[in-house]
Amino acid sequence: MDNELLSRYSRHIMLPQMDYEGQERLVNAHALVIGAGGLGSPVAMYLASSGVGRITLVDFDTVELTNLQRQILHGQADLGRKKVDSARDTLLALNPTITVETIDRALDEDELAEQVAQADVVVDTTDNFATRFAINRACVAAGKPLVSGSVIRMEGQITVFRPDLEEGPCYHCLYKEGEELAETCTQNGVLAPVVGIIGCMQATEAIKVLTGMGEDLNGRLLLLDALTMEWRTLKLRRDPGCPVCAVPGTRAAEG
Repeated sequence: MDNELLSRYSRHIMLPQMDYEGQERLVNAHALVIGAGGLGSPVAMYLASSGVGRITLVDFDTVELTNLQRQILHGQADLGRKKVDSARDTLLALNPTITVETIDRALDEDELAEQVAQADVVVDTTDNFATRFAINRACVAAGKPLVSGSVIRMEGQITVFRPDLEEGPCYHCLYKEGEELAETCTQNGVLAPVVGIIGCMQATEAIKVLTGMGEDLNGRLLLLDALTMEWRTLKLRRDPGCPVCAVPGTRAAEG
C-alpha cells in the first residue's frame, strides 16, 4: 500500500487485531454482494470505505421512491436509474481507490456459480427465499463463506455459514425449501434503521471473514427485536438430512 492508502486506512491499521497485514488482505479481497437495496446499502458502503479492493454488486431492479426510506445507496436524483449504477457511483465517491463491478440482471444457476467461485466472501442481502436458497447452494458447492442477513418490520437476523471450513450448518439446515414464510417488506413494512443495524453487522462479519479477525457467527444465529431492543442467540448445527451440505450432524437449531 502506498502512503495515501496507509493514511486512508490508518484507523484500521491502528487496531492490533487488524494491523497492516489485515488491511492488506482487505485491499486484495473480492466481495460479492447480492442485492443493492436496504441491506446491501450499508453492506456495500462499509466494505467500500473499509478498503475491500474489489466489490461485485448484483441487482436487477431500478430505484423507486419507496426505496429511499432505507436504501441509502440511492438518492432522489437516482429515481428510475438501475440500482447497480447508482450504487457504483456512491461507492466510488466514498472510495475511488477500489474497483466496483456491477451486474444488472438476475443470475441463472451457472452464472451465480461462476460469480461465487470468483469471490472471497459472499454477502446475501436479498429479500426472497428462492434466491437465498440458490446462493446457499452455490456457496456450499464452491466452499465459499456466506454472510446472511434479513429484516422485516422491526425484526432482524444475521449469521455466517462457513462451507470453506467444512464445519457448521448451511442455510438449508436452518430453513427448508417449501416451509418458509413468504413475507416481504412490501407487504409488511420495515423500520429503516433496523435494516442499517443488520447491514452494518453483515459488513463487520464479512470483514472478519476476510481478515481472520476474531470469531465470526458460524454456528450462531443472532435475532434482533428492535421494538424492545433485545437480542437472542440460537445455536445452529448441521442437519444430517440436509440435501445441500449432506454431512452427519444434529438438530439444525436449538435455543
